[in-house]
Amino acid sequence: MKNTDFLPSAYDGHGRLRLPFVFWCVLLLQARTWVVFVMAGASRQQGGTLLDLFYPDHDNFWIGLLPGVPAVLAFLLSGRRHQLPRLWPLMRWILILAQLGLLFWQPLLWWQGEPLSGIGLALVIVDGFALWWLLSNRRLRACFSPQED
Repeated sequence: MKNTDFLPSAYDGHGRLRLPFVFWCVLLLQARTWVVFVMAGASRQQGGTLLDLFYPDHDNFWIGLLPGVPAVLAFLLSGRRHQLPRLWPLMRWILILAQLGLLFWQPLLWWQGEPLSGIGLALVIVDGFALWWLLSNRRLRACFSPQED
């Protein structure tokens, strides 16, 4: 344990800084289309209805899968981040770029004629908060910084 900026409870048994809980929430937010896709696959009979409910325009569904790819990768790689000393620090910036894309996607849909809705407005607000958190959280930055052994 080299860093004394965080409480001892912020470290795991191996002395590595744990990823914050909000990080996992941001990953779920970024991978929201993937979550709907998995839910639709799990509910076989209602899967098509579920996809039509959340994504009436099927093109938006396929495009919506793209910003979730970095979140899915970060989720899969997080357990082996100590084994990926060059890739893991880049993942934070990739997640930030994906979050920027999500933040501007909803207003782009509104500009193209999709009606303004409360859910869309809430998504923009939550996406803005997630971007701010990814950029400003000290503990998250420390989790993504290269570790010296």
